[in-house]
Amino acid sequence: MSTGTNLSSEGLDARRRRLLFRCWHRGIREMDLVLGSFADAHIASLSKIELDEIERLLEVPDQQIFAWVNGMEPVPSEYDTPLFLRLRNSNAKGAV
Repeated sequence: MSTGTNLSSEGLDARRRRLLFRCWHRGIREMDLVLGSFADAHIASLSKIELDEIERLLEVPDQQIFAWVNGMEPVPSEYDTPLFLRLRNSNAKGAV
């Protein structure tokens, strides 16, 4: 099991490096894996709007995001975006 990013932050701008770090350093380990793995795979190619979405999502408590990702609770419309769908789909493939 991975314990942190497999992506080098070299070549990433400061915002992307900060977000990569924050995705891998959440409050609960399961969310480190969900958000961190997603960030490893996509952070370099996310648009400014998608980066804004990630930043907004990082303000939500881990337990809430985890419930949305795993389908235990419905995703509120303001977070139910194509980016969140990609996050949820990547989690289903990684099976946290």
